[in-house]
Amino acid sequence: MKTSNRGIELIKAHEGFSSRAYLCPAGKWTIGYGHTGGVKSGDVITEAQGEALLRSDIATAERAVNKTGLKLTQNQFDALVSFVFNVGTGNFNRSTLLKSAKVSTNDPRIRQEFSRWIYADGKIEPGLVKRRKTEADLYFSK
Repeated sequence: MKTSNRGIELIKAHEGFSSRAYLCPAGKWTIGYGHTGGVKSGDVITEAQGEALLRSDIATAERAVNKTGLKLTQNQFDALVSFVFNVGTGNFNRSTLLKSAKVSTNDPRIRQEFSRWIYADGKIEPGLVKRRKTEADLYFSK
């Protein structure tokens, strides 16, 4: 599956765009729409470069979700891609969220599993609270 425009817009809305590298709440250098790979202090990019990095990062998240073999609706797929984009493939693969989805993609406990991923550097991050609610709402929407 591929991420829909709705899924891409969800990621963009929660990541925001920054042309200059900054330290995110988790202490990682970040640029563009949440890109962290190889970013260092002082880096600057254009919005077009940010869009290209976003597409590449989304493709990585899509591969991780597709690799699970889950039979997902488009909304479930988009929600999981946004989640993986934010928490990373390794965290997703080890998550109880994924374990629950493998038992049943419609398990209502999945909503609670989304809501567990709201911490950055050991503290509740309000932006992550909002993002996880949006992802869970999308996951369970028809």
